[in-house]
Amino acid sequence: MNNNSRSQTNSLGIIGFGAFGQLAALHLGEHFEISAYDPSPGLAKVAQQLGVTLSSFHSVSQADVILIAAPVSSFEQVVSEIAVACNPGALIVDVGSVKVNPTEIMRRLLPNNVGIVATHPLFGPQSAGRGIEGLKVAVCPVRGKRHAQVAAFLRKSLGLTVILTTPEDHDKEAAVVQGLTHLIAKVLLKMGPLPTRMTTKSFDLLSEAISMVQYDAPEVFEAIEKANPYAETVRRQFFDIAASLSAELEAASTTKPHNENGH
Repeated sequence: MNNNSRSQTNSLGIIGFGAFGQLAALHLGEHFEISAYDPSPGLAKVAQQLGVTLSSFHSVSQADVILIAAPVSSFEQVVSEIAVACNPGALIVDVGSVKVNPTEIMRRLLPNNVGIVATHPLFGPQSAGRGIEGLKVAVCPVRGKRHAQVAAFLRKSLGLTVILTTPEDHDKEAAVVQGLTHLIAKVLLKMGPLPTRMTTKSFDLLSEAISMVQYDAPEVFEAIEKANPYAETVRRQFFDIAASLSAELEAASTTKPHNENGH
């Protein structure tokens, strides 16, 4: 790390120090002076291990860059509180799974003198277990021109693959990519325990995909399926096709014995 990387924006405030807030701190610690706010108890030890100062909401909102890693359910409340506390020229970045609604909230509530960039790291603590280099992150410009600076930092300093997109295009693709993955994982987990001995390579890959999302917080599934405006259409299409396949198979299995019995 050179002094230059810290001279432009020294401080990072993380609002929401759960699994993803901690993952962010782990990879951003050498680039920023980090403080974090989270109302949950018992975070002092992990904060100390990551070199993060736990502080008040107001204090964390004074940082040069504010990273919102709070649940979708409290997002609007969090943004309205940041709006009152943040400094002119601050950069506000969110990391949620859904982009259309949070972008609208940030644009509406945050003062005009701050930059806004909406992002979605397309990985989580499970998939980042072996490091984050080469993993993907979606970046949506919202207000100001600092998205180029953010994209360059993510690419050069963290080794991420940056996808520049709009909130609408992001949510349309995420409705399929995330919506179907989490939906299929939920169904298969309810059918479990799944076989582990006599498996095929394709089934092993399916099991691996399930293991990447099965420990996600319930609000992640909630956000992906309910907060994404395009998720319902994809979900209905999936269930409709599954239902018609089921009907075809039912029809095939009932006609055959009837023919054999001469009915």
